[in-house]
Amino acid sequence: MSEPKWLAPTPPEPVEPRDDSPRFSIVMATYEAADTVARSVESALAQTYPAHEVLVVDDGSSDHPEEALRPFADRITLIRKENGGGASALNAGMDAASGDYLAILDADDAYDPRRLEALADLAGERPDLDLITTDARFVVDEDEGGTFATYTPFVTEDQRTAIFESCFVGGWPAIRLSRLREIGGFDEGLRTGYDWDCWTRLLLTGSQAGMAIDPYYRYYLHAGSLTTSRASSLWDRATLLEKALENPGLRNEERPPLESAIRMHRSRATVAEAQDAIYGSGPKGPLLRRACAPRIQPRARLTALAAAAAPPLARRLVPQDRSAEDRVREGS
Repeated sequence: MSEPKWLAPTPPEPVEPRDDSPRFSIVMATYEAADTVARSVESALAQTYPAHEVLVVDDGSSDHPEEALRPFADRITLIRKENGGGASALNAGMDAASGDYLAILDADDAYDPRRLEALADLAGERPDLDLITTDARFVVDEDEGGTFATYTPFVTEDQRTAIFESCFVGGWPAIRLSRLREIGGFDEGLRTGYDWDCWTRLLLTGSQAGMAIDPYYRYYLHAGSLTTSRASSLWDRATLLEKALENPGLRNEERPPLESAIRMHRSRATVAEAQDAIYGSGPKGPLLRRACAPRIQPRARLTALAAAAAPPLARRLVPQDRSAEDRVREGS
C-alpha cells in the first residue's frame, strides 16, 4: 500500500474533486528583509505550478527592498504601506489578492519548486478544506534540520480543540481567500501569534485543515528571525487563546480543553520570564505578581517565586532554556 501524500480529517460525506485549477496568490510581508527577500521571491516565481500572482507587501521598511526586487519588477506586485506589523501587512495582501487561496511566504524563507503543485493537488482532491499546507524543513545556518511536523505533529482528529494546544497548521498555509475575508482577516492587535489566532477562528467557525506530508517549505532560523523575547511570545499565545473564549463558535464542551490550554501557555510564559530573570537581564519584580495571577500551574508559581526571592536556588532548580536553533541542531 502506497504512503499517503497528505493528511486531513475524514470528510463526513464523500467529496467530489474539483474540476478546475485553483489559483494561488502568494503574499509575502517584508520588513527590513532586503538581504533575503530576493531569494524568497525567486522561489515563488520558480514554481512548477505557477502562482496566479505574487504580492510583496513592504511594511514600511527603511532598507530599500525595491532595490532587491528590481529584477522581478515585471513579475510581482509591490505594495508599499506604513509600518503596522505582520498582521497588517498580510491584510494588505489579502485586500489586493484575486486568487482562490492566499499562500503565505515569509520574506526570509523559501518555497520548494513543487510547493504550489502539492497544494494544488490537495486542493483538487479535497476542495472542502479551507486551510491547506505542506510540511516545512528547518534550515539553521544553511544546514538542514528536522521538519516542522516532527516537532509539532499535524492533527487530523478534533482539530477544533487540538489548535488550542499547538499551532499544528504552522505559519505558512494557503487559506481560502473567501473564508479569510469572511472572518475579517488577521487580528492587527496581536504582535505575534496572529496566524495562530486566525487558524483558530477559522476552525471554530467550521473550517478544516489538511497537510501535504512532504516538506516543501524552507524555514530559515537565524539571528533576528525569531521573536526577541520568548516570554513575550508565549504571553501572546495565552492572549489569543483567552480571546477564543469569546468566540461565538466555541462549544460548551470545548471550554474545558481551552481553559486547560490557557493555563499551560500562561504557565510556560511565567517560567520563561523566570528564566530571563535568572539567566539574563529580565526584571524580577513582575514575577511575584505572576506567581499570584490566575490560570497559572503550581509548579510555574513556585518557579516564579524562587526566581524572584532566591535566584541562586532557582538556578539549581530551573534549567536555562535552549534557543530554537539549538533544539533543531540537536534534533530534540
